[in-house]
Amino acid sequence: MSQRPASRVLITPAAEATIDVLREEHGPLMFHQSGGCCDGSSPMCFAKGEFRVGTNDVWLGQIHGCDFFMSAAQFAYWQHTQLTVDVVKGRGASFSLEIPLGVRFLIRSRLFTEEEEKNMAPVYDGEEYLEHVVD
Repeated sequence: MSQRPASRVLITPAAEATIDVLREEHGPLMFHQSGGCCDGSSPMCFAKGEFRVGTNDVWLGQIHGCDFFMSAAQFAYWQHTQLTVDVVKGRGASFSLEIPLGVRFLIRSRLFTEEEEKNMAPVYDGEEYLEHVVD
């Protein structure tokens, strides 16, 4: 019996609830984490397609129906880590859609186990994503 691949990115119920509010106002959403300035190490939420992804970005999976991307340089550091998107009260210094709600998304993380590392969900660069993931 085949084991389900280990998810690279998860989400908390509180973050799901925030996405539901944002989706109601903005429609389909996406996430990107760059590791750059202006809270770039935090996941940023955009209207789907508002942030252009390419070969310098990696698709890690979906959270609550939203594609989650990370810059390839950042992924090089985080590739052995399972990420969990959460939300906390407070204001980040970013352009992310949740900021007007008085909350901000953040990442909690843990290292994958050796067993999980043997059975990882695939990742795609931004262009491969268009070929393999998009309907």
